[in-house]
Amino acid sequence: MDGGPAAPAPVAPCRHNRRLRQKTTKARMTVLPLYIAPTRFDDADAALAQVRRIYDGSIAHLRGTLQRFVAGEDVGDHVRACYPFVRVHTSTVARADSRLAYGFVARPGTYETTLTRPDLLGNYYREQFELLLRNHGVALEVGTSTQPIPVHFSFAEHDHIEGSMTPERRLQLRDRFDLPDLAAMDDGIANGTHQVRRGEPEPLALFTAPRVDYSLHRLRHYTGTTPEHFQNFVLFTNYQFYIDEFIQLGHRLMQDEGGEYDAFVEPGNVVTRRVGEAAHPGDELASAPPRLPQMPAYHLVRGDSSGITMVNIGVGPSNAKTITDHIAVLRPHAWLMLGHCAGLRNSQQLGDYVLAHGYVREDHVLDEELPLWVPIPPLAEVQLALEQAVADVTRLSGYELKKIMRTGTVASTDNRNWELLPSRGDSTPERRFSQSRAVALDMESATIAANGFRFRVPYGTLLCVSDKPLHGEIKLPGMANTFYRERVDQHLRIGMRAIELLRQERPGRLHSRKLRSFAEVAFQ
Repeated sequence: MDGGPAAPAPVAPCRHNRRLRQKTTKARMTVLPLYIAPTRFDDADAALAQVRRIYDGSIAHLRGTLQRFVAGEDVGDHVRACYPFVRVHTSTVARADSRLAYGFVARPGTYETTLTRPDLLGNYYREQFELLLRNHGVALEVGTSTQPIPVHFSFAEHDHIEGSMTPERRLQLRDRFDLPDLAAMDDGIANGTHQVRRGEPEPLALFTAPRVDYSLHRLRHYTGTTPEHFQNFVLFTNYQFYIDEFIQLGHRLMQDEGGEYDAFVEPGNVVTRRVGEAAHPGDELASAPPRLPQMPAYHLVRGDSSGITMVNIGVGPSNAKTITDHIAVLRPHAWLMLGHCAGLRNSQQLGDYVLAHGYVREDHVLDEELPLWVPIPPLAEVQLALEQAVADVTRLSGYELKKIMRTGTVASTDNRNWELLPSRGDSTPERRFSQSRAVALDMESATIAANGFRFRVPYGTLLCVSDKPLHGEIKLPGMANTFYRERVDQHLRIGMRAIELLRQERPGRLHSRKLRSFAEVAFQ
């Protein structure tokens, strides 16, 4: 291995546009991007540099041509630019380290995936490239793919192109540029239903480049912050009270000049830098939104992206699925659910904690993607971190810890008023939950855990009992306010302590082999 390209990169017009150019007159020709033929690399940094070159060239072509189109110029019949791809071919199953859950292909063959946003995902790509080179000892091929980049995915952060065009010009946009194609964005690979056609390469990653780009744009919409701010550890909650505490904590931490977090980011990309940290270019463009987005996100940022993102997903499994569908493309190291639940046991007290080790899935939002017969196992590393965090914050341990925390099954339902359902023979919710040995009920935890399992993202759940409807203890305004004041701060500190413990784990250990299938993709 020489640490660089094995051969110079042949350059030719993009294959898609070559035929288009032959059909157009000279007056209608537009500047076309370069097609870069596959080049072999045995160095991860060199391979990543080639990915950047191809992607940056394609995006520059789309943006430049789009600007001319918006200005009224004739840009030709069709404009196209393509994503870069990486490919690996191996003829042996031998690899270096069988303890890893990822970083190797399942069997001899050719594997490939398209890539996007190396500016955002570059460190992630480099790690995957390094593992493939180390585990298989074969070169990586990087080149221009045949997958078009939808023009909407080329927009810069503050571009608002369509608003400056007439309705007629917007219609022409559909004819001149490639638009998002949902057929290229399905989750068949993650769901284990993807069928490889004869002669096609096997998938190398869970998500194609268009699928990643789609989710990155959705994250802006749903959370009010750009993907660049998201961290590798994510907390989800179903109550704004937790967010209020997180905001106060975030601003306090920014006053610690020697603290571990560099910035605190709120919706609208409003950035508060740690005392002593200079503002970054772009900070001045932030603006708090007039109203909060559907699922606002807040970020305690570390330089290595190992900080904490917290998202208020609201109430219900639909939001829980939606946000995890999109955050999953960022390949976080773990996500945890912190929220309120109904206690189902008479021995529980309001304010007790429930550490989920199993789930009853009556949320119904993932039944097609992940059948109900698929078990969602507890992950030892996450369970131990959560239990230790409760002990650290409450200063209880061993048998004493059982006074305030139970480990058991959590049931998640899509019916907020499940208590009001009429009896239908033996199929009452109360009976089903009793038969499942559930100790708590909510509307989100099983969804978040199931999507973590589906997308190979380590997951965990620690809930706090806020009412006991089966035993006559329902939420009343005065009681609820007292409970929130006393418990939310402690619960949040437990979640953050758990992330501190998980951060100390090697990523290779945290990403459990329990989450990988028989024929698994190589990328984490």
